[in-house]
Amino acid sequence: MPALSNLLTVFLIIAIGAFLKSTNIIRRDTWDGFERVTYLILFPAMIISTMASADLASTPFLSMGATLVASLLTIAVLLLLLRSALEKYFDIDGASFSSVFQGSIRWNSFVAFALATSFHGRDGATLCAVAIAAMIPLLNFLSVGVLTRYAQEQKTTWTIYGQAVLKNPFIWSCVFGLLLNPLIKFIPTAVFSPLTLIGQASLAAGLLAAGAGLELRRIPRITSGHLIPLFAKLIAMPLLAVLFASAFLVDGTALSVTILAMAVPTASASYILARQLGGNATLMAEILTLQTLCAMITIPLLYSAFIIP
Repeated sequence: MPALSNLLTVFLIIAIGAFLKSTNIIRRDTWDGFERVTYLILFPAMIISTMASADLASTPFLSMGATLVASLLTIAVLLLLLRSALEKYFDIDGASFSSVFQGSIRWNSFVAFALATSFHGRDGATLCAVAIAAMIPLLNFLSVGVLTRYAQEQKTTWTIYGQAVLKNPFIWSCVFGLLLNPLIKFIPTAVFSPLTLIGQASLAAGLLAAGAGLELRRIPRITSGHLIPLFAKLIAMPLLAVLFASAFLVDGTALSVTILAMAVPTASASYILARQLGGNATLMAEILTLQTLCAMITIPLLYSAFIIP
């Protein structure tokens, strides 16, 4: 099937990134710069060019955004309610809980964008940009809040929240793209084309960076700290998205992209945030690796069940 072929293509590029990193063909310190360029330049360029040239009037922004946010909040609230039980019965302390939490709700937008574009072309890219605009601010708010509440002794402040949101390039690129959208017909092609060209490089670059972020040599003995985010992110989240999509009347390409956004593994930025704010960074890296490997099985199954006729 063409859809499964597209999935294989995406995961092969991730595998190439993992191979290049593990064999040291490209030095480890080089990957840090590569990921930074992808995160700060290439991917924002893709979001800006996509949002600026999209027909936003025909995009189900509100219904799709409501589906994504409702799915995300359901998992987040459930985990917070179970926080004490997880520590008591599964020995998941505050720092580990913050990694379980991030691993259960955050998503790798590089992988989602590549899959959405591969399946649905420009419409898929536009809808994935809508997903980014709907979820990234909330994800940053929740992740920083949980880390500062459970992984640190210091109190959470609005300054910490504000910095986390303002520093995220995906947020300001969404805003910039929306501002440019009504002006796009007045922008000369020669001025806008370089942005589009830079953005096109983000898909392959983002997948290679996702592969390079895997720690295949550190796949651990599986514990509840790994299984909970594995189930929550790869199975429960997309199934909730299907449920809420039905309630909010999201269908067609929008439903496909919604499921993809919910079904992809967690973001590599989760590991960086865990290191910066006192979370269990080792557990976070292990969750990221296991989810990426398992997503090669769960995404085709979910996609076949709910999208492919």
